[in-house]
Amino acid sequence: MKTFLVTGGAGFIGSNLIRGLIQSFPSSEIRVIDNLITGKLENLKEIRHKIKFYKKDLCNYRQIAPIFKGVDIVFHEAAIPSVSRSIIEPEPSHESNIDGTFNALLASHKAGVKRFIYAASSSAYGDTSTLPKHENMSSFPKSPYALQKLVGEQYCDIFKKVYGMETVALRYFNVFGPRQNPFSPYSGVISVFIKAALKKHAPTIFGDGQQTRDFTFVKNIVALNINAATTKKISRTVYNAGTGQRYSLNAVWKHIQKITNVSIAPKYRPARAGDIRDSQADITLAKKELGYKPSFGLEDGLQFTYKWYQENLKK
Repeated sequence: MKTFLVTGGAGFIGSNLIRGLIQSFPSSEIRVIDNLITGKLENLKEIRHKIKFYKKDLCNYRQIAPIFKGVDIVFHEAAIPSVSRSIIEPEPSHESNIDGTFNALLASHKAGVKRFIYAASSSAYGDTSTLPKHENMSSFPKSPYALQKLVGEQYCDIFKKVYGMETVALRYFNVFGPRQNPFSPYSGVISVFIKAALKKHAPTIFGDGQQTRDFTFVKNIVALNINAATTKKISRTVYNAGTGQRYSLNAVWKHIQKITNVSIAPKYRPARAGDIRDSQADITLAKKELGYKPSFGLEDGLQFTYKWYQENLKK
């Protein structure tokens, strides 16, 4: 029986990952750490009895270190995941994304954790003319958040080289899906778009809407995390976690209007500081070395996500 630890497990991606672990490893022990600043216990409601939950802050090493004892694999999802928020509030973002990550790595090393899987970010690439973006490209972070996630990757690499702990950093590309909070001013754009469609309001698009993203349905990310946990040999630290496709924000809003049967013109506002223009993942390495096969495209993911919000938004 394996013992897994998911940090940030009450958040959007973490809570989806836990469900994937329960399904793939029904006899495993799953521990969850979350300070509930951005995560919600509601995200774990029907599976709460199947996990061991600890309301702790990763920035407090003494509190969290004992929870790592006896753990085989750590999935480090905890973060304050917002470019714009990191610009407006850089201190809490730094503490969570750098200090929290270091503490999780240190606690894992001290506890003898076999593998540490880190939720990295495609924002580390910054703006580049080269598309799709591949793992051997140089990094040009444009925001505190992007830099913080890049530092986390580098810490993973150092813990691998210095202490011999297996570490994997998965660079997430614009993940969306059920349980993503649409009410925060820093919410992911697809959750905001779907909420606007359901309420029949015009969404706000920052910039001209022609900027493109590799929108990745969360179930693809869950599958990749599980592959990263179970692949016997890991040859490198960093792998892209996307679909290899890209869509403009305008195109995504058209898709959502079609799915929700509305026709509303968006409102356009000036582009935000720190935002990149185009993003697309080269997933060759993840396919080859981690057996990654993204099963859900944009339209399938939007359909699943819309149905979930339709059933749960009022709650």
